[in-house]
Amino acid sequence: MIPARTEISIARRGLMLVLSSPSGAGKSTLARLLLEKHPEIHLSVSVTTRERRPSEVEGIHYHFVSRDRFERLRDTNDLLESAEVHGNFYGTPREPVEAALAAGRDVLFDIDYQGTLQLYEKMRSDIVGVFILPPSATELKQRLERRAEDASGVIEKRLKNARTEIAHWTEYDYVLVNQDLDRTFTSLRNILASERLRRERQLGLPPIIERLDEELAGLTD
Repeated sequence: MIPARTEISIARRGLMLVLSSPSGAGKSTLARLLLEKHPEIHLSVSVTTRERRPSEVEGIHYHFVSRDRFERLRDTNDLLESAEVHGNFYGTPREPVEAALAAGRDVLFDIDYQGTLQLYEKMRSDIVGVFILPPSATELKQRLERRAEDASGVIEKRLKNARTEIAHWTEYDYVLVNQDLDRTFTSLRNILASERLRRERQLGLPPIIERLDEELAGLTD
């Protein structure tokens, strides 16, 4: 009788999956879909001084704080990154991210290029950066209008800022053009699967290699 094969579980360090895009290109939708399909992923919930939109929930979409509270967090080094976007401040709390990575859990970030570059400075080897592009400027404008959450002046400002944001596409590991949401989501999941298997994240490989070497030595001596 052939003995049952024992499933090998390899411990690994978690990764930081960073999604960035101009407003309206689809990163938040992709992030939501990814969390639905992969509930094991930990969402990094940013703190922000921006006013809460009607569709947003405190503690799920953001932690909404005063500017004074935000500045205290930033000045005490309790934020991994912070940035000013469209006149508001955003930041990533440090402690929950570091705890998740050490426990082998992946962390998802929905942030802009300013925050991404700050994360690179501190934790580049842990980060997989993905930039999401719209298929055209016209489509981007239409998506912002269909969202119906911003005044026309805010939409115009977001379109102007899109040029600056898109100029940073070369600083990311992967770039996806979000013309078809299903195809883009499939590509994103493929990126996640591949990056989880990178050698440097497989913390459990050294003892497996050592065991294999000992077994092979015993078979060949």
